[in-house]
Amino acid sequence: MELKKIQSKVDDWINNHGVRYFDPMTNMAQLTEEVGEVARIISRRYGEQSEKESDKKADLGEELSDVLFVVFCLANQTGLDLDESFNKKLELKSKRDSFRHKNNPKLS
Repeated sequence: MELKKIQSKVDDWINNHGVRYFDPMTNMAQLTEEVGEVARIISRRYGEQSEKESDKKADLGEELSDVLFVVFCLANQTGLDLDESFNKKLELKSKRDSFRHKNNPKLS
């Protein structure tokens, strides 16, 4: 995967434009805020809530990118290699869930 390259790009951006990383607790709060913005778009655009006029301008891709940016910041500042972690998770899910979803009648 190419997550290591993205982690490096985020680190470069932080060092060249962001001065320094926010502390992990601030980034966790920031992540929660960004996920909330994604949830608002999804619930109003694809869910049962009606969209306000101001909601119609919201860019889901931009908000999801904000979530990813903060995730990469948290990974960088805590010393995680997301390539390695993601590959492990994908392998685990493949073993654990290889038939579970296929055999789920709710998904038929």
